[in-house]
Amino acid sequence: MYAVIVGVLLLVAKVAELGPIADWSWWIVLAPFGAAVLWWQYADSSGLTKRREIEKIEQRKQVRREKAMAALGIDARRDHHARKARETAQHRNEMTTRREDAKDAKGDGRREPPRP
Repeated sequence: MYAVIVGVLLLVAKVAELGPIADWSWWIVLAPFGAAVLWWQYADSSGLTKRREIEKIEQRKQVRREKAMAALGIDARRDHHARKARETAQHRNEMTTRREDAKDAKGDGRREPPRP
């Protein structure tokens, strides 16, 4: 795309006979158009164009899914934060339990032994 823009600017300058571009050869002025054709040929044959198209489609799908989830009252960010909070609370509970078990193992007598 940039090559086409440069080519158009050079073409306009050549036709309008602006500055030193008026003295340039037509081959130099038209070269960006040839470069654009070569780039498009490469992009199509290598699959670059198709990959970009697929990425755009996937991005649109993701935006559409997020809108649908928000419309249903399910927010992905809220769910992520809620899951993190649950994991943190679970981790704290595990750490508290471990500390209590360690104290019991030392025998400081704070908890009653289990009854049979």
